[in-house]
Amino acid sequence: MRAYHRAMTAIGTVQLPPFRLTELTDCGGCAAKLGADLLAEALAGIGGGGAEPSELIAGLAPPDDAAAYRLTDDLAVIGTLDFFPPLVDDARTFGEIAAANALSDIFAMGGRVLFALSIAAFPEELPRDVLAAVFDGAAAKVREAGGTLAGGHTIRDAEPKYGLAVIGAAHPDRLLRKGGARPGDILILTKRLGTGLLVSGRRQDRTSDGDLATAVDQMRILNRSAAEVLVAEGVRGATDVTGFGLLGHGLEMARASGTRLVFDSSALPVLPGALDLARAGVETGGAAHNRRFVAPAAEIDAAVPAELVALAHDPQTSGGLLAAIPPDRWEVVRGALDIAGVEHWVVGCVEDIEAGSEPSIRLS
Repeated sequence: MRAYHRAMTAIGTVQLPPFRLTELTDCGGCAAKLGADLLAEALAGIGGGGAEPSELIAGLAPPDDAAAYRLTDDLAVIGTLDFFPPLVDDARTFGEIAAANALSDIFAMGGRVLFALSIAAFPEELPRDVLAAVFDGAAAKVREAGGTLAGGHTIRDAEPKYGLAVIGAAHPDRLLRKGGARPGDILILTKRLGTGLLVSGRRQDRTSDGDLATAVDQMRILNRSAAEVLVAEGVRGATDVTGFGLLGHGLEMARASGTRLVFDSSALPVLPGALDLARAGVETGGAAHNRRFVAPAAEIDAAVPAELVALAHDPQTSGGLLAAIPPDRWEVVRGALDIAGVEHWVVGCVEDIEAGSEPSIRLS
């Protein structure tokens, strides 16, 4: 039997210690994501060669947050999937966060959620009530997103993993795209950074209960309201910030739009406790992948404190939307986000690049 099943004898009774999902994993959440550098090499050439049907308006060439397929002039279907190992011990909370993270790619494309299917891998000895709690938490988030959890598939695995395949819909001409950023746009972010640092710090007993609870509460929040505002106000450039960190996803956006994204390190919103952990040297394995991925196209000013550099590379789980707002729409968008109760921060701008120059990012 595993360590978490060891019985403790007390006054003639046998008691089981609390079940801890994170004891079954080496890392959790989007920090477990394969590095963008390795992924880019593995996918090189796939989706190219002009083999895609014209109806596939978002796929691998270039990659976006989800695939989008035009059915009619007014309707595109959107498909995505995402799953990862537990990053918290509470089973229902794990289901909620995993679902919110998977649903985010539909919202990052400006779509509405129709239905979702579970992708699950669990050890056979996992208590049935733990498994049920994961599914229940996920189902609740899918309903909150406006959809239905309609089925799924589960296999045996010593390391638990959970996520969703999600199907959504949108108007083909109103999608949010990584390639929608334009020079002069204002960059905003709708959630604070630091989830990877805080989860990793927790594994080292360095993250306080309060700081972890704040991060967990944020990871449960859907990006639905933010996306609805952006679409309604005519914004066309956006992505969500997850496993590749702010700079990694920013670089994807820069490359897709042929621009340079400039981030103001002093304006980055931070979850409580994250910078203290960064100063103490805490960092996820995923952050190292992110540093390698962005390094050839990144300029980081020497004056930027090391902890803010770490924050900008930190893998996020169920992170916020990074959106490029045309300056003439900013006041309207800001007001609409305020009315919708969506937190948001101006974190930078989009710049043009000279002819022959490569898209890039800068952290100043």
